[in-house]
Amino acid sequence: MTDDLDIAANRRARKWSRGELAGRALWDVSQFLFRLSPRQLWGWRRTMLRLFGARIGRDVHLHPTVRITVPWNLDIGDYAAVGDNVQLYNLGPITIGPKATVSQNAHLCAGTHDYASVDLPLVKATIGIGEGAWVCADAFVGPDVTVGEFAIVAARAVAVKDVPAWTIVAGNPAKPVRQRPAMGAK
Repeated sequence: MTDDLDIAANRRARKWSRGELAGRALWDVSQFLFRLSPRQLWGWRRTMLRLFGARIGRDVHLHPTVRITVPWNLDIGDYAAVGDNVQLYNLGPITIGPKATVSQNAHLCAGTHDYASVDLPLVKATIGIGEGAWVCADAFVGPDVTVGEFAIVAARAVAVKDVPAWTIVAGNPAKPVRQRPAMGAK
């Protein structure tokens, strides 16, 4: 079975265009300006990301320690917030809806490998975080997962399946624990 595995061929396979490779190299070099910016310079970081092709809404707060792999695969809606040390591994598109929050140390992983193939080819997946949703501290959202509007992925939860709107999920793997109260309800 291992005779079918050609690691050298897999590594030679084109996973990125020359333009994408150049853009990623330039982003890798430029990230130090992003990471060294003072916390309050939200506008500076929004501008930097827009220069690299990200679609960033109004008054978005991205902390300087956020790690973004491919900025042009990032779309963040108005008034969203992305906390300290969040990993946005966006080999494929990640969309964060307006007024959504991704808390510190969360990991959104929009890249994986096709485990059904012996040579594990790269898969550029997608992730969608709905309007008003909250991905809590240390949570993991896996490839091809959608977190519905106003849903909550609890602290340290591992969301590997879609999370319905207004649902709170917790655990590993994340499972629904209750519905989120409607706005204005107590």
